[in-house]
This record gives sequence, structure tokens and C-alpha cells, in this order.
Amino acid sequence: MAPRLDFTSEAFFRDPPKAIAALRASGPVVATRFPLVGDVWITTTHDATAQVLKDSTIFTLRKEDGEVAGLRWWMPKLVRTIANNMLTMDEPDHTRLRSIVDEAFRRRAIVAMEPRIRAIADGLADELFTKGSPADLVQSYARILPLSVICELLGLPLDDRPKFIAWANSMSSLTNVVSFFRLLLAFRKMRFYLEQQLQSARERGGEGLIAELVQVEREGGEITPDEMVSMVFLLLAAGSETTTHLISGSVYELLRNPGLRDWLEEDWSRAGLAVEEFLRFVSPVQFSKPRYVRRNIELAGVQLKKGDRVMVMLAAANVDPVVHDQPEHLDLTRKPNRHISFGTGIHFCLGHQLARIEAACALEALFVRWPKLGLAVDASRIHWRKRPGLRAIAKLPVVAVDSQLVDFRDATMSRSQPNTDRPSRSGEASRSPAM
Repeated sequence: MAPRLDFTSEAFFRDPPKAIAALRASGPVVATRFPLVGDVWITTTHDATAQVLKDSTIFTLRKEDGEVAGLRWWMPKLVRTIANNMLTMDEPDHTRLRSIVDEAFRRRAIVAMEPRIRAIADGLADELFTKGSPADLVQSYARILPLSVICELLGLPLDDRPKFIAWANSMSSLTNVVSFFRLLLAFRKMRFYLEQQLQSARERGGEGLIAELVQVEREGGEITPDEMVSMVFLLLAAGSETTTHLISGSVYELLRNPGLRDWLEEDWSRAGLAVEEFLRFVSPVQFSKPRYVRRNIELAGVQLKKGDRVMVMLAAANVDPVVHDQPEHLDLTRKPNRHISFGTGIHFCLGHQLARIEAACALEALFVRWPKLGLAVDASRIHWRKRPGLRAIAKLPVVAVDSQLVDFRDATMSRSQPNTDRPSRSGEASRSPAM
């Protein structure tokens, strides 16, 4: 029998590798009950995860009648409309919608945005303590940076950023059925806002991805008005929420592993390599959306029946010892890094390039501006939101460290990390145990 694991518990989020190892001991595919979703199979190995993600004919996001596999009967029409996006589409609809947004993205070169992303990060780092110390790095930095970038990319007014922050906080607070219904009000406001922005772009044009999407629509792109709203909703939400928690989780790990931070600060050209390891180790997106099993099949030696639902556990694939050497350890020099945080197959993350650039710029801007940044509280007092499927630090209070706090932090680190030697330039990394 698989252990009953609470995927929203503090114990799980504080040390995912430990909980996942216990789950994997029960098998590569285990039956469990997931919040809001219900009874579902989950994968616990890299190979089983990759097989499900790549086989989009047997493991589909829709049932035969077109119903999204992850939706429950009691969910209202508004949710079904918003969920009707390319992340929940099978072929050929997925390719139809993906080609439209791919074309819009091609017109907005992501790599060319790096100087602007770096400038935004520098400005936010400068302002980190303007409202006092300690500052909550999640709300004052990690959330604002990707929201600012995606707003500019979409062509949304930066003056509206407080609305997006409020909506993002609502989505991060989704933990159960009660909070789900509280979220509906935010969904309604967000949908109405996006409908207005799309209509404005249709009438007056503009700059940004929304205008590009409208142009593709005008040139004959096959997309309905509801699909267009869902597309922009997806780009706004997915383009900011997961990167927020990648940044905050990465900063948290560096603050409690000063040897690794010092190694990174010696040469910021290492940032790209480090971000790949943070994507694996932090794993902000822990699960995929549920998939529907189209026919009886054996998956990694486990018999699944037609009509079953399966969710791939990306976080488990990322700490599979068959694929990753000592996966429970954070190793910034890990290469090659076979994490699967952006998925694989036809649903490979559209925004992977943007997320990587944002994370690297965020870390460099923050620690160049505040090289003595430190946690304002003991690491044991950092908590995660009880949001199933998303590893999201609730608050990350930080200070510009004075000597007293440095002593406190060093004492804390000495207890949790016996070996704080920095990774050498030859590429031999120190191993720091995950908390």
C-alpha cells in the first residue's frame, strides 16, 4: 500500500525528496487521492513521468466527450471556460492554438528582452528595502519581477500591476474547495479585464503579445473569442506564478547555503547552470494536470484501466536516483542536468526561455545589489503555501545583514550544513543537504 501523503503539508514542502522516496518505495506508479482532483494515479519515477507526457494518444487531457480530465462535475462554467486553453488540449486542437501563440512569440524575440529584464530586476533590487526592513522577498521582488515582465510582453499597463498581484495571491491561496470558490470572484474580474484589453487591441491596435495575437486572429488564425481570453489568461498566470516561486525558492536555498552563494557570486556566468539545478531541486511546479487513460495499459509494470486518471509528479522525476546522482543534494555544477521541470512532449513549456532568463537576472541583480543579504528569521520559520501541486514559499523575510545577523545565520548554517566548502572552479561541487 502507498503511504497516505498530504501533498499540502509543511513536512512535504520542507523536504520533498524524503517524502517522495517513501512514496517511490511503493512503486513507480501509485494510487492516491489528490486535493480537488480526487482519486488518481501518480508517477514517482523519471521514466514513467516521461512516458505519460510523451504519449499523448493514450494519456489525454480530455475524455472522449471532450471534457477536461481534471475538472469535477461541481466546477462552474467560468472555470471550464478558463480551463479551455492549450494546456488542456489534445491534438489537433493543441497544435492549432500552439501555432497561434508560437507565431506571436516569434514576433516578440524573447532573448532580445534580456537587457530590459535585467533593468527591471536592478530597479526592484534597489527598491527592496524602501518600505522598511525586513522585506518580504516574495511580494517585494520575486512576484513583481515576472509580473512586470509578462505585463510588458503582453502589452498590459504597468499601472494595473496591483490588480495582477492581487489575482496572483488569490491563485496561490488555492488549497481546497472553499478557497476554490473564493477564487471565482478573482477569475470573474480577471476575465472581464482581459476581454476589455483584447477588445481595445482589436479596435486600436497596440504593442505587445495581445496585439500580436489579435493580428494573428485577424490574419485567419483559428481561435474563438473564449479561447483568446483563455490564452491570455494562461500567458499572464503561467508567465508569472511559477517563476515567482522559482526565484523565491532559489534565493531561499542560497541564503541557507552561503558557500554556494559565494561560489555563484565569484562568477555570474555560472548563473545559467545554477538555474537549471534550481529548476530541478526547487521544482516549483510539482505535478502535471490530470490525464485520462484512453485504454487499458501497463505503465511501468502497473496495470491502468481505461477511464483511470493519472498525474505525473515532476518533482519525483527530478529526484529520481536512477537519473540524478545524489538527487537529494543541491549541486549547482550538476551537468548534464536532466530535470523535467518544463515537461516534455507536445506540452513542453512555451515560456521556458523566458523563465530561465528571468531567474538568472533576478539572482544576479539581487545579490550584486545586496551581497550581504540574509534571512531575517531562522530557516525553520519559513513556511510554504498549502497549495497542492505548487511549491510556493508564503513569505521570505530578508534583511541587509549586519554582523549580529551574520553570526546568527552562520550558526544556523553550521548546524544544517557541515560542509560549506564552495564548489571549485574545476567543477567539483560541495554537497549541501536539503532541508
